[in-house]
Amino acid sequence: MRASGTVPGRVTAGVLTAGAAARGAGTWARNTSHCCSLPARCWPWRWPATRYKGTVPTYIINLDLPPYKRWANVMNDKKTELKKVMQNIKNLVNKFFPGSKIADLVEVKMVHLLSSLPHPFREEIEGIANTSGASLGDVVLFNIFYEIFTVCTSIVAEDKTGKLYHARNLDFGLFLGWDIKNSSWTITQLLKPLVVALAFQRNNKTIFKSTNFAGYIGMLSGVRPGAFTLTMNERFSIDGGYLGILEWILGRRDGMWMGFLTRAVLENSTSYEEAKEKLAKTRLLAPAYFILGGNKPGQGCVITRSRAATLDIWDLDIKQGTWFLVETNYDRWKPPLFLDNRRDPAKQCLNQIKQENLSLATIYDVLSTKPVLNKLTVYTTLMAVDGGHTETYLRECPEPCCPW
Repeated sequence: MRASGTVPGRVTAGVLTAGAAARGAGTWARNTSHCCSLPARCWPWRWPATRYKGTVPTYIINLDLPPYKRWANVMNDKKTELKKVMQNIKNLVNKFFPGSKIADLVEVKMVHLLSSLPHPFREEIEGIANTSGASLGDVVLFNIFYEIFTVCTSIVAEDKTGKLYHARNLDFGLFLGWDIKNSSWTITQLLKPLVVALAFQRNNKTIFKSTNFAGYIGMLSGVRPGAFTLTMNERFSIDGGYLGILEWILGRRDGMWMGFLTRAVLENSTSYEEAKEKLAKTRLLAPAYFILGGNKPGQGCVITRSRAATLDIWDLDIKQGTWFLVETNYDRWKPPLFLDNRRDPAKQCLNQIKQENLSLATIYDVLSTKPVLNKLTVYTTLMAVDGGHTETYLRECPEPCCPW
């Protein structure tokens, strides 16, 4: 599972990172770096006027079908877009290593990895590959990306009446190629047509809802109607997702893939307390932040995870004045990276809004404030546990805009 003495997953990451520089990363540094140093300006009245030009289609995933067939309706519509994303990644690898076979090697290794994935995820991936015409290796790799490359901002908050709201910006595509002509991350733009709203049903009843990328079977954002809301953010750590994936490949499989865990929690847990316990105690392949909201006042938390343990549980506490929680990609007890401070602008805007004015619309305004909104932002999802309400908007960040 090594190529020239290096783990293929790490090779891929290194290739993609260097590829960004090779494709004009210096251009965005010159054009957009100044905006990141400006004080946050909160943007009111953004919702819903600043939608991206396009709609997010809704699909039903019938859990009563055999796993192989569950995603057929989605992939029949989105197969071209999925193959375009994967081909772009291969092109990036091939440009950095001309004449090499690294992209082919990674694809072969991904096929071998598939056989080790648990039921029903293995069968669902096989069905997606069959329906879309994409290679098995590509579909496996597409699902693994989100264990190691997702950069996000999540908010869970409680209004004066005790109603809970949950929202997130999904940022993806960092160092995966820069489009000089359009001043944007290439993969970020290619992913937007893949965004779908999903309703997972059993016996014709919706069990949970999610905003997802077509072809990805884990869950990054979801709501179980009447029970809880959930988002997952990547946690940067030396003991990161690459190491967990390598251990899995080498045969140590006592950890769970993050996206598969969130999927299992949304599908099987019936309460906030049950979901919280599973997210806190299950061993993971990669460090993560789980942001969880419930259906009662005070039910909201951020669970900070290493691969093996829970390091911190940060709860809403209205009596102590904590009516909102903001999580980006940094531990709350540490300052964010100075080049990537989305946390403080989001907190500043929420404090300006005040608890009495909290709503999905005002939270959308917070998530529309730069640099919370940036060139990596693919979509914004707004959720309320009552009735399983969800809204998803594809995003564009008008200039001047931070690269992340």
